[in-house]
Amino acid sequence: MTASPSEPETPETPETPETYDLAVVGAGSAGLSGAVTASELGLSVALLDTSTQTGGQFYRHPAPALGAVRPEALHHDWSAFSDLRRRLAGSGVAHLAGHHVWSTVREGDGTWSVHAVTGADGTEERPVRIRARALLLATGAYERQLPFPGWTLPGVVGAGGAQAMLKSGLVLPGRRIVVAGSGPLLLAVASSLAAAGARVPAVVEAAGYLRYARSPRALVTNPGKAAEALLHGSGLLRHRVRLRLRSAVTEVHGTDRVEAVTVTRLDADWRPVPGTGRRIACDALAVGHGLVPQIELATTAGCATRRLPDGTLGLALDDLQETSEPGLWAAGETGGVGGAELARTEGELAARAITARILGRRAGASRIAELRRRRDRMRAFADVMSAAHAPGPGWQDWLTDDTDVCRCEEVDAGRVREAVAELGARDARTVKLLTRAGMGWCQGRMCGTAVACLAARGGTAEPPAERRPFAVPVRLSTLAALDEAPHPDAS
Repeated sequence: MTASPSEPETPETPETPETYDLAVVGAGSAGLSGAVTASELGLSVALLDTSTQTGGQFYRHPAPALGAVRPEALHHDWSAFSDLRRRLAGSGVAHLAGHHVWSTVREGDGTWSVHAVTGADGTEERPVRIRARALLLATGAYERQLPFPGWTLPGVVGAGGAQAMLKSGLVLPGRRIVVAGSGPLLLAVASSLAAAGARVPAVVEAAGYLRYARSPRALVTNPGKAAEALLHGSGLLRHRVRLRLRSAVTEVHGTDRVEAVTVTRLDADWRPVPGTGRRIACDALAVGHGLVPQIELATTAGCATRRLPDGTLGLALDDLQETSEPGLWAAGETGGVGGAELARTEGELAARAITARILGRRAGASRIAELRRRRDRMRAFADVMSAAHAPGPGWQDWLTDDTDVCRCEEVDAGRVREAVAELGARDARTVKLLTRAGMGWCQGRMCGTAVACLAARGGTAEPPAERRPFAVPVRLSTLAALDEAPHPDAS
């Protein structure tokens, strides 16, 4: 029976074997699809996720205590998630909610150990270790932020963060909200905020949409994407939201919080055009410049990466979603940002490949061929989208020397430029050693792109390596207890 939106999604862990056939990290679209498919094909599966609810960022929804009657009203394609949730409830998957995975290790016998800490914030005392014959990473992505003067003021939130506040908390970051940055997420965020009652004076897109026209085949073979864009576009028209292309928020004004923003026209390289700045009154700014694949667990395990058209790094995957490390698969945004439908497709494809490997038999050859065709079609569109919204090198001209680049360590652009121009830094790692930029709580997730670009001095920036020994913060007591880390069913 399908759980209603008001019911909790944290079922008790069933009795399970000591070693699972498959461990899936991430319960978003890709992870859910992979977990339920593998279970239905006969594998024992553990599904680990930091949240207490399934759905990931895309299908984030209110906690039961809020009593939301129609959470689907804030989502696109909710029926697909409902189907996955129904299949999960009827499966034998061990859904391990509130598990923050900080490391994955291949053991000497070829199995994988997945190390996690538990609790809402990962601070429960007892660490957990899951053993599995195969591993599927579906860890999603996080927002890319490019700094500008005033971006640390209260009232400035990530575009995806504003959407998460609305979807999970039913709250708005402000009453009059400018949405800015680059990428198709902006349209979805703006239409959601406007539908929820916010006044959205403008959507400010640093790129344009003409780049899509250069790839007509990708557009024609993905009509659903055009339909989705039309849906959001019609919502913006209905709420009289102005779309400003080739423009960016280059400064935020206010004392205690956001009071206004300056929107400036950009040239083809994203450099501000002098004399074009216009001030827009607002009390909040939702800003983001695309998404960055979250691949720390994979790269720390030795997985190869590939440079994506927007300058970020994704995992290098074969035709069946396996990484360069045998026995480790990945699906969804880890290979490049492409949306929920692509993530579901890759999750199922990976699950079928894993099942064939473990059980030594085919898991639907015709279905696998169909999934590969669908994956390739949507992945081609994802690459077009990535290229269309790739930041231009001129965005660095937005920065004054006193603009904070690394918020955690309070390192401004002037100190980074000094490290490059006077101290000889030529990459983000050297800048980090000289300035501490990237050494704070977020471990460079917020400032990594900006520091790498500034270190490149106008050249092609090397994407941050995303190699971290720990994917989430871990207590020393957790490390000390590694040899005693129990299986979740252990008493």
